[in-house]
Amino acid sequence: MSDRTYPDESVGTFPSPPAAFTGGEDREIRLRESGRGDVDALVEMYEGFDPADRAQGIPPIDPEAIRDWLETIVTEDSVSVVAAHEDRLVGHAILVPDRQDGYELAIFILAEYQGAGIGTELLSHLLGAGQAVGVDRVWLTVERWNDAAIALYRKIGFETASSESFELEMSIRL
Repeated sequence: MSDRTYPDESVGTFPSPPAAFTGGEDREIRLRESGRGDVDALVEMYEGFDPADRAQGIPPIDPEAIRDWLETIVTEDSVSVVAAHEDRLVGHAILVPDRQDGYELAIFILAEYQGAGIGTELLSHLLGAGQAVGVDRVWLTVERWNDAAIALYRKIGFETASSESFELEMSIRL
């Protein structure tokens, strides 16, 4: 066991992918589980990230570094969901086992698709996919000045577990 804290109560159930919805600007967004076969498309998506939109050094900037990073996190033990608009990936969320008792969450939405409800849907469906395979504890870190992300996490049910550094650690029990 780790010294990481989780809420005592489960937040309930979340929907599982696949799903489709109309996001901001009337764009049809499709959500689906993803895996190793999506690495090339994910590299292409992450290459489109503005360096200013990167948090905590991820995603990496160099295409080869992006591929190496994805090869370490997109594994058979992780849970991964992507958001697509037309034939392009525009969002990615993943739960990566932490070698202790939980899963670390990371979520990325291309800048031109932010603020359109995609993050809420992507995160909800990722947690649903996690529940479907037995994930029950999820945590994340977020820069404390990232008000939009913190509001999203709280809306979904995450609680602040630690706020001792320039990052907040938040957790949820599924």
